[in-house]
Amino acid sequence: MNIRKLDHVSFLVTDVERSHRFYSQVLGLREIPRPSNFDFPGAWLYAEDRPILHIVGGRSRDALKAGVIDHIAFSARGLAATLAKLTAHDVEHICRQQAGSGVWQVFFFDPNGARVELDFAAHESAKA
Repeated sequence: MNIRKLDHVSFLVTDVERSHRFYSQVLGLREIPRPSNFDFPGAWLYAEDRPILHIVGGRSRDALKAGVIDHIAFSARGLAATLAKLTAHDVEHICRQQAGSGVWQVFFFDPNGARVELDFAAHESAKA
């Protein structure tokens, strides 16, 4: 076996539509059709032509258990526009520049409480 890359991540959510809106409107992921033979609601979201996130619904809040994953990180472009969009959508966030590499890191929580990190190249500016 030779693992080469992470294909996508699945999140269990209580409100598929709310999560779908967040990841599509705030982060710009786009939905692609998913197989129709699932017996639970959900959505498959892509970035460009790559699978990124599967949203899986149909579970109660009590059925969602915290695991060992601390956060999910995405590489991104457009730091200033992203900060403006997060602010416009009232998403509390922290933006910091990593010591040494200069990579910009933006942290926030999605509607289900999952911590998300967006990483931007050091040469980008945080100012619009």
